[in-house]
Amino acid sequence: MKRVVENLGKNLWMMMLLLGLAFVNVSCEDDDDDSGNDQQMPEESMTITDIAAGNSDFSILVAALKKVGLDDDLASEDSEFTVFAPTNAAFAALLEELEVSGLDDIPNDVLTSVLLYHVMSGSNKAAMIETGYYSTLSAGPMDGYGLSFYVDMSTTTINSRSKITATDIQADNGIIHVIDKVMLPMSITDHAIANPAFSSLVAGVTKAELAGALDDDEATFTVFAPTNDAFDMFFADLGVTLDDLTMETLSSVILYHAIGDFVPASKVEAGYFPTLSSAFDRNISVKIDTEGGVFLNMDSEVVATDVVATNGVIHAINKVIMPPGVVDIAIDNSNFSILVEAVIKAELVDALSGDGPLTVFAPTNAAFEELFAAINVTGIADLTKEDLTPILLAHVVEGNVASTDLSNGDVNTLNVQKSLAINVDSGVSIDGNITVVAADIQGKNGIVHVIDKVIVP
Repeated sequence: MKRVVENLGKNLWMMMLLLGLAFVNVSCEDDDDDSGNDQQMPEESMTITDIAAGNSDFSILVAALKKVGLDDDLASEDSEFTVFAPTNAAFAALLEELEVSGLDDIPNDVLTSVLLYHVMSGSNKAAMIETGYYSTLSAGPMDGYGLSFYVDMSTTTINSRSKITATDIQADNGIIHVIDKVMLPMSITDHAIANPAFSSLVAGVTKAELAGALDDDEATFTVFAPTNDAFDMFFADLGVTLDDLTMETLSSVILYHAIGDFVPASKVEAGYFPTLSSAFDRNISVKIDTEGGVFLNMDSEVVATDVVATNGVIHAINKVIMPPGVVDIAIDNSNFSILVEAVIKAELVDALSGDGPLTVFAPTNAAFEELFAAINVTGIADLTKEDLTPILLAHVVEGNVASTDLSNGDVNTLNVQKSLAINVDSGVSIDGNITVVAADIQGKNGIVHVIDKVIVP
């Protein structure tokens, strides 16, 4: 392979040198012309397609481009491209890998996707390429988002598959770099495997037997992928190793990092969103904040975005997130800080952190401030545990009751002396004057609905 690449480089540069000499000879002949005509012949165009067509070691690449009609596109001088060009040997190895006899056995749409996966917009010399992800012209799951590949310049490899063997072959409309293996568009699982920074995630996915699920091209996912450092911190905080976690626990945690939709960075919004992790036949919610960056459940930050795969998109995060219980949901939202303070003072954290299921109607800080004004106190500090306990228990119902499960009527709470009068005729209201302003925040041990007033027994 090395000899093929060396010969390829020599052939390309010899071809360009001969073209240059030919141009010089023509110019000299013009200068010696007795007619006195000083007009020079125009330079011959050398586009990416021209260079590939002029070298026999790119003959299969040129045939593939012609088969799907991309040869004219790469001959256009209206745009600039960077092409990672596989040699004939690279294509021969691909055909063997795919167990096909030739290009005719590959559908045009598949071949087009593969070929465009080797093309970037712009003219990028080797010195401009750093280790990281780059977008190609191969179409991703959403319009405007090309499939990504990962370049590791420390090893000069792409997707841990293709070696860059020659660089910076200049064309009139871009740059050619030569690679020794054809690259194939990758799924989310493939991307995780190709980047050594996700090796802990790959180990977890493998143990949880989720590789096939995240490799499914019939579905679309957004994965918030923890780095190795994030997993190291996670294991250290729990005092465990990967081997200590059961498949069930690991599966729940990993699926909590995935959303069943394609959500690129430009489409990320603040709010609660369902993940693939589930409890009581419902998808557990993750909280996304977008102020000052993108954060999950307040403290896990998105540190890299938009790694586009054939079946979704990956955003890297710096901390593993765990499926939350109803108490965690309150802790992870600053709008519930007074509620959290009250639960702690009433010593109800453990009671609300059991297996459940529980349904919590959670008052916001504004709701508590309204209560404080009504009863003429400055805050939780002015209330005793005995004051707070019956109030808080009146906000909790047994069972995992989603908003769609509610109906008109009375519902018992954990405060045996207080039931809630539920009305669903226009939204959801409680006791006539309390409104559910956000519903169905699912946790691992129950569900939370946000209300705008405190329920007072």
